Amino acid sequence: MLHIINTRIHKTQIYKMSCNNRELLIGNKVVVTFVFLLCLVHSSESLRPLFACDSANELTRTLRFCQVNIPVRVRVQDLIGRLTLQEKIRLLVNNAAAVPRLGIGGYEWWSEALHGVSDVGPGAKFGGAFPGATSFPQVITTASSFNQSLWEEIGRVVSDEARAMYNGGVAGLTYWSPNVNILRDPRWGRGQETPGEDPVVVGKYAASYVRGLQGNGPNRLKVAACCKHYTAYDLDNWNGVDRFHFNAKVTQQDLEDTYNVPFRACVYDGNVASVMCSYNQVNGKPTCADENLLKNTIRGQWQLNGYIVSDCDSVDVFFNQQHYTATPEEAAAASIKAGLDLDCGPFLAIFTEGAVKKGLLTENDINLALTNTITVQMRLGMFDGNLGPYANLGPRDVCTPIHQHLALEAAHQGIVLLKNDGRSLPLSPTRHRTVAVIGPNSDVTETMIGNYAGKACAYTTPLQGISKYARTLHQAGCSGVACAGNQGFGAAEMAAREADATVLVMGLDQSIEAETRDRTGLLLPGYQQDLVTRVAQASKGPVILVLLSGGPIDVSLAKNNPRVAAIIWAGYPGQAGGAAIADIIFGAVSPGGKLPMTWYPQDYVVKVPMTLMAMRASGDYPGRTYRFYKGPVVFPFGFGLSYTTFTHSLAQNPLAQLSVSPYKLNSAIFNSSSNSIKVSHANCETFPKMPIHVEVSNTGEFDGTHTVFVFAEAPRNGIKGLGVNKQLIAFEKVHVTAGAKRTVQVDVDACKHLGVVDEYGKRRIPMGEHKLHIGDLKHTILVKPQL
Repeated sequence: MLHIINTRIHKTQIYKMSCNNRELLIGNKVVVTFVFLLCLVHSSESLRPLFACDSANELTRTLRFCQVNIPVRVRVQDLIGRLTLQEKIRLLVNNAAAVPRLGIGGYEWWSEALHGVSDVGPGAKFGGAFPGATSFPQVITTASSFNQSLWEEIGRVVSDEARAMYNGGVAGLTYWSPNVNILRDPRWGRGQETPGEDPVVVGKYAASYVRGLQGNGPNRLKVAACCKHYTAYDLDNWNGVDRFHFNAKVTQQDLEDTYNVPFRACVYDGNVASVMCSYNQVNGKPTCADENLLKNTIRGQWQLNGYIVSDCDSVDVFFNQQHYTATPEEAAAASIKAGLDLDCGPFLAIFTEGAVKKGLLTENDINLALTNTITVQMRLGMFDGNLGPYANLGPRDVCTPIHQHLALEAAHQGIVLLKNDGRSLPLSPTRHRTVAVIGPNSDVTETMIGNYAGKACAYTTPLQGISKYARTLHQAGCSGVACAGNQGFGAAEMAAREADATVLVMGLDQSIEAETRDRTGLLLPGYQQDLVTRVAQASKGPVILVLLSGGPIDVSLAKNNPRVAAIIWAGYPGQAGGAAIADIIFGAVSPGGKLPMTWYPQDYVVKVPMTLMAMRASGDYPGRTYRFYKGPVVFPFGFGLSYTTFTHSLAQNPLAQLSVSPYKLNSAIFNSSSNSIKVSHANCETFPKMPIHVEVSNTGEFDGTHTVFVFAEAPRNGIKGLGVNKQLIAFEKVHVTAGAKRTVQVDVDACKHLGVVDEYGKRRIPMGEHKLHIGDLKHTILVKPQL
């Protein structure tokens, strides 16, 4: 009998099974399945054999689907027309079976590249000629740079290394990254994987990283990216509620205004090749069986040019755990008819044929799904009979000095300075010759790369980085970030008394926040807070608190403690994180990162259940994220200090008035009660862009980078239920040398930037005074209807 050891597996596991006949045990049901599909062995050969259309194969080289001079759509239909129903079904799952009679190899679709090529999925393996890959900072850290060109460049480097590993036979070409869910709740264990809480920022990150991964060709793909997890997925396991059973109750307003924004940007602006549906239900329906979310929205409205894949075992989950359908065949049919093209897991391989026999599905439904997946493979060049334009990439193109320097630069740009009393930082190597380096994260390696990571090329720990600038006295203080005891506090205090300065490296790791592991609170774990207080009291010199974490931490005690001179948030800074932290502390680099999420006080999570999906404040409910939250913060969204100072001024007088015209004169088009025009009814193509020229002056003594944020505040008119404090509409990163000025241009688009979403999920342009906030500058634009 063929047994799956775990029918509900963690996503980082691979199916384990015995393969001595053709039966599969799922729960209490024994069903016939395809043993040759589920028992695929993934080889790690040093060189990759051609996937298909090998010119040396006389049986297949003349087949029409192998002819590169024929349009892709024709080749795809030719291939599908040659497949039997059973062969088609074996291609509906991530470990797709070979079709030997057509010269097509097996393929593993599941690979990951969240912030570097990863071996989390079964599609990529390290070893031999590829012992590791460049491990960039975790996404939440890179997002703090607010540097779109950096995001795209990291994607380009990751895809170089992915192609090199593919050529070496140890990786695939389809990468289920990035994660573009918003960081709705600070407790979410996977918040570290996201670009933060603002949907515009997340969308711009997604489009930039996807372009870097996939290349800029309209029809050809370097690798195929995937934006996940669609949609309203941001709870893993909290207070007895897990992602497999969670029903996210979301208003149309929040869906349109927040949760779906990054996915739309990923498809529209990034031209992503894939979208992944999530485990959870949205308003009572599994996302992977929701025709409105998949077929109507992703493929219909947004025009996805690619495939839709399930999160691993999602179809199995909504049958076996959510009990959404009565039979497994109905579950298979529901997912495919809703628009799912590929199942991560064996479910569709097992039950799709039965669904066809019962009349729940047609073979044409399967053909449509295969059209989407095979088209992506052809755009990747997998049916071209050669390794294509990237055939020259190999082991020498992985972990190159240039790539590793980019990982260091990304960490530099992502680190955020949160406190710097009396300009205590930067430290001086001549005045601070001995530094006490204390804390459970002071000498870590893998902690710095967060989750969904691979094998790093090399590591520089915080201790190693600081040791390049000063003599160090090292004490962990406590064993691990759980910090369950204070037995090591005495030695840590002793080191702080002897040193010229003290660096405390505290925070979290994957034992506290991770996939399947949400936090219950926002304070430092265990006795960490006590360690900070006692070491700060004992220290002879300035105390710098460095935090490693993905989610925000309530460090109010340290913020308000005059003995703690400076606080740095380094996120999870990647393989070169220790070097970057030391460079910031000793002034080799001036910090320029800004927080991509709000840092709430601990009492916020006491009041707010993680299961409440509403974004807007209402009654005693304070709302979520800087856009809607009404309450105190530890540090606000967009906050970050520098060693230098910057000022803003408007270089030119921008427009003060804008007339908006609907595409036709109609009282239904212009809603006088709400004093607004629907964006869908506006002549957006005819509206002039409004250029805003912001002059940024570096008035300090250090060269530095600065992020120009442009927020819009809509007029409070007749549109019900807006509740928006302000909304980020644009941001630009600029480097300015000491004493110099740079001008940044931001083009404001009325339809794209001044619209708001009403309670029915419709985007409208309110008439009236819109206020733009740029640092301490404000500019008002009067928007009027032109009827």
